[in-house]
Amino acid sequence: MAQVSMTVRMDSLLKQRFDALCAEFGMSANTAMNVFAKAVVQCGKIPFEIKSERASALEQSYAAFKRMRERAESGETPDLTMEEIDEEIRVARASR
Repeated sequence: MAQVSMTVRMDSLLKQRFDALCAEFGMSANTAMNVFAKAVVQCGKIPFEIKSERASALEQSYAAFKRMRERAESGETPDLTMEEIDEEIRVARASR
């Protein structure tokens, strides 16, 4: 298979750190980029999760809601008044 060249632009400090880390792995930056490209092609996707901080906050809020719901359904928590429920919602929204 024929070899072709590809140029990747990145910040000089990032490049320096990337080169150093690749060296620790015993490979060049070029080899690391090839490993990444092969993983993308093999998986058919980026081989790691990319998400915003907002997505993370929403996932955490949803996970907290699920835990509270599971506790309530299992009888671990007392019934809440509407005011208490509103306060829980207010606190969750404020933490975003």
